[in-house]
Amino acid sequence: MTSLTSDDLVLLPWLQARALLSDRPLRFRVLTPPYAAIGVGTLRALRVAALSGEHDGAWELLAGYDGYERI
Repeated sequence: MTSLTSDDLVLLPWLQARALLSDRPLRFRVLTPPYAAIGVGTLRALRVAALSGEHDGAWELLAGYDGYERI
């Protein structure tokens, strides 16, 4: 596998970004607004970073939807 950078993964759909990181441990979080809402559109990678320290070798992927609608 070629070396990935965070720039290669940002704004990719979640499933595609996850597939590219399939051989690495991953911490996954979803960005949510500060009000009750449902995500609409595609879930995308917004921030991808290699972790260090005790999580060395793992990546963190922060994802968010194209938009949100209040519920």
